[in-house]
Amino acid sequence: MPLYKTINFSSTTQILVWKITESLSQLCNEVTLNATNTIRFNGMKSELHQRAFLSVRKLLQEKSYTDFDLEYDEFGKPHLKDGKHISISHSHEFSTIIISDQKAGIDIELQREKIIKIADKFVDYEFEFLNKQNQEEYIRKLTVIWGIKESIFKICNEIGISFKNHIQTKAFEMNEKSGIATLTFQNKTREFMFHFEEIEDFTLVYVFEKH
Repeated sequence: MPLYKTINFSSTTQILVWKITESLSQLCNEVTLNATNTIRFNGMKSELHQRAFLSVRKLLQEKSYTDFDLEYDEFGKPHLKDGKHISISHSHEFSTIIISDQKAGIDIELQREKIIKIADKFVDYEFEFLNKQNQEEYIRKLTVIWGIKESIFKICNEIGISFKNHIQTKAFEMNEKSGIATLTFQNKTREFMFHFEEIEDFTLVYVFEKH
């Protein structure tokens, strides 16, 4: 499928979303990988993961990049050779990237009931504003919170950060589509602005550090 959605957040920041409907063979014919990523690709046991990996390269092509413009550091964080910041995420049949002049993190997640079972592993303060009685909203908000914390972690990329203990999401409503979160780690507090939207049964979250 062609590009599913483009969000022009600002003149220097774009979010692109791909819905993965192509076969693995079609994607392989349309994407060329560098040597390092060819090894990574061949080591993937899941065809779904392989298709997602290649679909991210299709998103890069939409911005006139190729796999040869993308590098990963020792922590697995992606970087573009031209100095622009990039963050990547994929879940089932969706993949997404954010490209920006400023550091940014992105996450896309399928909304699933099983997130309720793991909520206490990444949620602490947020339970104060979550309504467990409304299960549909509870799942949707938990998915947003997970996406926020995952996106912040992608920006900071520091060993030892705990989603539950160090990252706090301020109260928000689903119709607001944005809000504030903080990371308190190693005696320093950093503030982030998050934005989110729902795409079919998925939640897309992207985050920027406030300065």
